[in-house]
Amino acid sequence: MNRYLPLILLGVLLNASAQLCLKQGMRTIGHFDFSMRNLVPVGMQAVLNPFVLAGLLCYVISVGVWMMALSRVEVSYAYPLLSVGYIVTAFAGHLFFEEELGAVRWVGILVICLGVYLITRSAS
Repeated sequence: MNRYLPLILLGVLLNASAQLCLKQGMRTIGHFDFSMRNLVPVGMQAVLNPFVLAGLLCYVISVGVWMMALSRVEVSYAYPLLSVGYIVTAFAGHLFFEEELGAVRWVGILVICLGVYLITRSAS
């Protein structure tokens, strides 16, 4: 199963990239109120935003990659590895969006890393 780890990680990285693109797209749109009068104008801004479009494209590709991965490995092996995306997005959020990575988040990242390590060691 570990030979499919690159395929799984590609899916995870595409998913994380989608999150980051969507975040940047929504940063360019800015804060808005959820209301019926905003539905069309904000919806159009989102639909036409290149970052949002890139994020959606990353999602579509990641689903295709994920389906390939699931056709090759056990879901109980692959699915927990999605948590690598939490690590990637935490670091990228800190790097690109200047989001805070406090002590509690660092501990959480270390716990996730340990879990990913244990899962990859359990592969047969």
